Amino acid sequence: MALNPNKDLKKYYSIQEVAKMYNVNESLLRFWETEFPQLKPRRAGRDIRQYSKDDIKLVGVIHDLVKRRGLKLSAARDVLRKNKDGAYRSNEAIDTLKAIRAQLVELRKNLGGVVTDHEYELADN
Repeated sequence: MALNPNKDLKKYYSIQEVAKMYNVNESLLRFWETEFPQLKPRRAGRDIRQYSKDDIKLVGVIHDLVKRRGLKLSAARDVLRKNKDGAYRSNEAIDTLKAIRAQLVELRKNLGGVVTDHEYELADN
């Protein structure tokens, strides 16, 4: 998936930035750190969390399992423990499909097709 090229310039992201990426509260990210031992962002001075790109990918997988699929935390932990690679591939596929859908909606709009509000919502999710 083609990410924003400017993101590659940054090595670490704050908890605020990561929370905004997934539209969740910072407290939820802190809670997930206690529930998912794999999620261990780096700590800088004054215990400030710094999320690497790998940490952000893991947050995306956890978000997908818990928020989108509705798994309980114990079930999400089991998925990550038993099939981590599959969970990552599934999350990447979903992200790719969302990006393609957004491009198709934009293309349809540019070609003069009528795009409903519902289609915009789907492209943004």
